[in-house]
Amino acid sequence: MNKSIQLLSFFASSKLIQTSMNECMKIKYINKEISYEFDKNKKYFLYIHIPFCEEFCSFCSFHKFKYNKNDCKRYFKNLRLELLKMKEKSLDFDTLYIGGGTPLIDEVELLNTIEYAKTLFNINEISCETTPNHINADILNNFKGLINRLSIGVQTFDNKILKSTARYEKYGSSEQLQEKISKVVGVLPITSLDLIFNFPSQTKQMLITDLNIAKNLNVEQIITYPLMSSKLKNYPTLKKLKLLKNSKEFNLYSIIKEELSNYIQNNAWAFSKNNITLKDEYIAENNEYIGIGSGAFSHINKKLFVNAYDLNLYEKLIKKQSNTIIAYTEEFKMKKYLQYQFLVHLFNGYIHIDRFNKLFNTSVEKTLNFELSMLKLIDAIYIKNRKIIPTSFGQYLSVIMMKEFYMGMDDIRTQLRKTIKS
Repeated sequence: MNKSIQLLSFFASSKLIQTSMNECMKIKYINKEISYEFDKNKKYFLYIHIPFCEEFCSFCSFHKFKYNKNDCKRYFKNLRLELLKMKEKSLDFDTLYIGGGTPLIDEVELLNTIEYAKTLFNINEISCETTPNHINADILNNFKGLINRLSIGVQTFDNKILKSTARYEKYGSSEQLQEKISKVVGVLPITSLDLIFNFPSQTKQMLITDLNIAKNLNVEQIITYPLMSSKLKNYPTLKKLKLLKNSKEFNLYSIIKEELSNYIQNNAWAFSKNNITLKDEYIAENNEYIGIGSGAFSHINKKLFVNAYDLNLYEKLIKKQSNTIIAYTEEFKMKKYLQYQFLVHLFNGYIHIDRFNKLFNTSVEKTLNFELSMLKLIDAIYIKNRKIIPTSFGQYLSVIMMKEFYMGMDDIRTQLRKTIKS
């Protein structure tokens, strides 16, 4: 395919997601208790947010606070109260994802919280994020039988990039990182490494070296995220350079596909050695989910609900009412909602047309006829046996669109940070 057409399609896809985000993610703030309707017979996915970090990373836009021991312990106590209030609503969960921040920043409190959650709900699968500073075999042994998947945010093994992103001083050199990780692989059932590609100074060889190190560490899963360009740094030349940056990004993504060709591709940016069920993106795996903790999002009945960002407000709300919601979106328009669901299903590997239609009570071939035609035109998808399957280029396109989704969420987080007073 003509390279200029591919690049133009990147731009068009980015604009499509940006427009959808702008239309769907308009936050409405509230000053009284609001609740969401849910199906008591359904097991929802549960997300818990731990918003504390010892150090902040320049490229991370997630909700976080500087770690304070007393604040952190008080926060975990409030989390357990929020879990209890979820139980009182007769909610149940079978899967738990713990993100941050740095969830393992207080191992004792995290352990108590996980054990408490399992007494309340029928949870059988738990994934937990961590930084390289909080991987210790002796400590992780305490989580055997609790955490199924540990996701370590390494981001890169290249010393030059580690230094330029201020991670060298925080987490150690490439050699130190490799030694830390090698000691914990196998402690828990699944160890996953997060790597970022498309750093400004990253070359093809740097990326290949990162991937080879990850493979040699014998982890079960490797996640390869594109660098999320921050809209907070929207320089005048950024839009002009966007197509060129995407061109480099596409080349690096192609290298990832080639270097990990012996791995099972779980979704557009996740690869595992031998377990096809390994997943890493809770928003892409679950049509609806409930988030607890400060800054957590819930997605129920085509609406987003957002918990209090300010820690004092979060504590106040959970002690006086059934949840800590401070904002929500209007119900997504059906066309926009289907575009979003189409994106996440395509990101996950393919779309089974009949199942998709039944799940969302639609006809994807009619409702999204224009989108399907465009994707076919640029050789991003093909249809076989009632499945919409992305080509290699289409997989990359879904990576671009998912990146744009996350960047749109960053805009919402920027708005919500303004509510922090403490």
